[in-house]
Amino acid sequence: MSIRETKICHVTFIGAIVNIVLSLAKLCAGIFGNSTAMIADAIHSISDLATDVAVVVFVRVASKPSDEDHDFGHGKYETLSSILVGLALCGVGFGILKHGVVEASNIINGREIAGPSIIAFVAAIVSIVAKEWLYRFTIKQGKKLSSPAVIANAWHHRSDAFSSIGTAIGIGGAIALGDKWSILDPIAAIIVSVVVIKAGIEFVLPGVNELMEHSLPKEIEDEMLAIIKSSSPIICDPHNLRTRSIGANYAVEVHIRLPEDMPVVEAHELTKKIELMLKERFGKRTHIIVHVEPIK
Repeated sequence: MSIRETKICHVTFIGAIVNIVLSLAKLCAGIFGNSTAMIADAIHSISDLATDVAVVVFVRVASKPSDEDHDFGHGKYETLSSILVGLALCGVGFGILKHGVVEASNIINGREIAGPSIIAFVAAIVSIVAKEWLYRFTIKQGKKLSSPAVIANAWHHRSDAFSSIGTAIGIGGAIALGDKWSILDPIAAIIVSVVVIKAGIEFVLPGVNELMEHSLPKEIEDEMLAIIKSSSPIICDPHNLRTRSIGANYAVEVHIRLPEDMPVVEAHELTKKIELMLKERFGKRTHIIVHVEPIK
């Protein structure tokens, strides 16, 4: 297991422990505190736990080196993991939305539902603090490790914190205003569902783009061209730049023009220099192909 993989598993394991404790605590608080929003929030935390497991499994596969069947490595398994996290968020969000709409509709149609109790409110506050800390810890490590799956999981933690904020507002309002305002609890659940669905979509779309071989952002491509030009003054007209992501790594293909009478050995050394400079900037696992053409 690589150092990067070990660190990713460590970060994810901490998140899993927190999610187990929070899920059980919020589920009990929702049941005994008579809160639909808190039960929905607990289900969201359980989905967090499931994505923690997915991240560990897929990142371990993604870290495997190239083999006969995967010339460019297994990096896109990490991309697949971030897509699954996003789909899990969307699924949880729609489930919460459906439940909240049904509860709100029942109350509007005259069904009396007892309001939530203070235990549910306390659980929401504890969840906000714990999940916001977990988000900050995970996002910092995800950026340091350049892991889209860990970053996606960090935002899953923050979406849980956001859902707990909505839950706390709904539960607090229902408690403060009495049973006549018990509809605030399912309304909070509906608001939470919208936040969760939005977060899920924001992870699914970039992941799909990557699987569809979407080019890297223009600013990154411009930086690559600048590095290539700076490698030697004799390089002319770098062109046909093609880029894509492979999980946390990049793949780059570019054409350069060199003097037609330049010895092959010198041209080869120059392409090696370009590869080294790009790998120093974008990571040693960057896949680079430099095609040499004679200056016309």
